[in-house]
Amino acid sequence: MNAADDLLVEQGFTATTIEGIAARAGVAKQTIYRWWKSKVDILLDALVDDAREGLAWADPAGTPADDLTSHLRRVAAFFQEPAGQVLQALLGHARLDKDTAVALRDRFLRDQRERDVAGLSAILERHLGEAPQHETVDRLVDLLLGPVSYRILVLGAPVDEDLVQATARAVLQSAD
Repeated sequence: MNAADDLLVEQGFTATTIEGIAARAGVAKQTIYRWWKSKVDILLDALVDDAREGLAWADPAGTPADDLTSHLRRVAAFFQEPAGQVLQALLGHARLDKDTAVALRDRFLRDQRERDVAGLSAILERHLGEAPQHETVDRLVDLLLGPVSYRILVLGAPVDEDLVQATARAVLQSAD
């Protein structure tokens, strides 16, 4: 999986092949095919492993605003790492390939969304003094992650501190 990450970062999605991954990993191509049927499957497994840590919600360490800004910084940093570049490549390929889109949703995005809802819910419960409704938190996850994702994925621009702070404030104000 590390070989797949490395090749994707070095060569891009299209140039990354099973043959190249096998050569980089120092194994036979058949070994790769024994575990994965395509480079998308390898990259998805690598993404799932890397995101579990890279996109994890930290234990509360400050105010709800501090915790939200900290998480947004972590998300922005994740996109700059090889795992984040894998996510970007898979998202791009998913726009062109229905099977990749389904696999990405089923094997990564759905679970990450659940982690994001749980993490935001915990922060909002501290902020509000009571558990927020699941539907409200679900919508607020969009508000929380949308600006960062848009800045990175659509504009190709870095996430600055002003965006992080404004987004955290907007989420907390919307929750009130």
